[in-house]
Amino acid sequence: MEKSRIRSIRRQKDISGTKVAEMLGISAQYYYDIEKGKRNLSAEMAARLAEIFGVTTDYLLGRTDEPNEKSDWDSKLPELTKKDEKDIAKDLQRIMDSLESQEGLMYDGEPMDEETKELIKISLENSMRLAKRIAKKKFTPKKYRK
Repeated sequence: MEKSRIRSIRRQKDISGTKVAEMLGISAQYYYDIEKGKRNLSAEMAARLAEIFGVTTDYLLGRTDEPNEKSDWDSKLPELTKKDEKDIAKDLQRIMDSLESQEGLMYDGEPMDEETKELIKISLENSMRLAKRIAKKKFTPKKYRK
């Protein structure tokens, strides 16, 4: 998060930090700690801050320099190969089997319903796909990049 960017936008909008904190439902000290980079911002709070300031979360996160432009950072990541897809599917199945064989997918002693299990699976798959694409970009030697 671009901590100086948050402070800069707030000052441009001529809003006090106390007022922003009030709008977010947090203490002024907590907000100022966010501005100073001493505290992290949740995704929900980042979205609310972007709304308050009238900018995109991509701008707050430093992914773009235009306040109202979304970043296309994920389009710059390499595509997954069929082998990558197979590896992800195999790893995902192994993880889900492991979770289902233990008490890991229980809440308050009750097994999770199928819908919740499916949501967990979708979330894990998306995370694994993104992690694989980022790793491919980071660790592929330049001479092999397209």
